[in-house]
Amino acid sequence: MPSTALAEPDARHAQGLSADGAPLSSGPERDALRQAMRQLSDVEAQAGPGQPAALCHALTEAARALAGLHAYGPAESYLAQALRWAAVMGGTDLRADLQCALAEVATNAADLAQLRGDTGPAGRRARDRARDHAFEAARLAGQTTDPHWEVKLLLRASDVLDRCGDHDDAVLMQHRALVLMGLNNPELPDADGLPSTNRHESLQMAAPGTLM
Repeated sequence: MPSTALAEPDARHAQGLSADGAPLSSGPERDALRQAMRQLSDVEAQAGPGQPAALCHALTEAARALAGLHAYGPAESYLAQALRWAAVMGGTDLRADLQCALAEVATNAADLAQLRGDTGPAGRRARDRARDHAFEAARLAGQTTDPHWEVKLLLRASDVLDRCGDHDDAVLMQHRALVLMGLNNPELPDADGLPSTNRHESLQMAAPGTLM
């Protein structure tokens, strides 16, 4: 299953940028957004039994394009709409993937606010949303149809929790992923809370690539 993982912001985007909308450029990112919005408009004008799946995909692509411009508020809104259509279709795998994406986009918004020196409540609320989505993704991961996909979901949720400062919960999710990878007795974290070298290497091999 394709992943909707989101790229993290960096310091180059910290100045003069609203996390909720100011476009960065008129380059390829803006072109991708225009294309995604045209696709969404076309799908919304259609009807038929395949519309929920098409809408879910189009909304996710729109969120991907908005995230590429670091417009995380609108991206989160489109992902939430995609999640509602995924619920209509009833598939757990897609819902878990979208919960991970929502967790990542909320964390990105919080990280960008921190990079910009914004210490207001918006960043804290974004991290709270990210945690909620990460825990829901981990819950749904246990109901997915593919153990390998479950591992990837757990690692994505773990990464979000680690970025939010919930290191103990992140390590527990990594441990759960290692068990699924076939390590029946994976090593527990070291005394400092960090995974061992072998454990870290195993997680690197299984971790999903960033697509947004």
